[in-house]
Amino acid sequence: MEIDKLSFEEAFAALEATVRQLEEGELALEAALELFERGIALARHCDRLLEQAELRVHQLVPDEDGDGYALRPFEA
Repeated sequence: MEIDKLSFEEAFAALEATVRQLEEGELALEAALELFERGIALARHCDRLLEQAELRVHQLVPDEDGDGYALRPFEA
């Protein structure tokens, strides 16, 4: 499956499996390099998805009148 189509959970699980395979150290150099490149792509995809999720997070804050709440972008 293409990395761009994976959900965060799917991509993260694939990244974990990739890291496990690399840590075992039983791969030929070329296979290890290909797996490493896939791991980098998976990590970048996860990072993009997390950034998108962060943009969607909002926090409720008292509005200017103090009688209700307003949504504003999340501030780290």
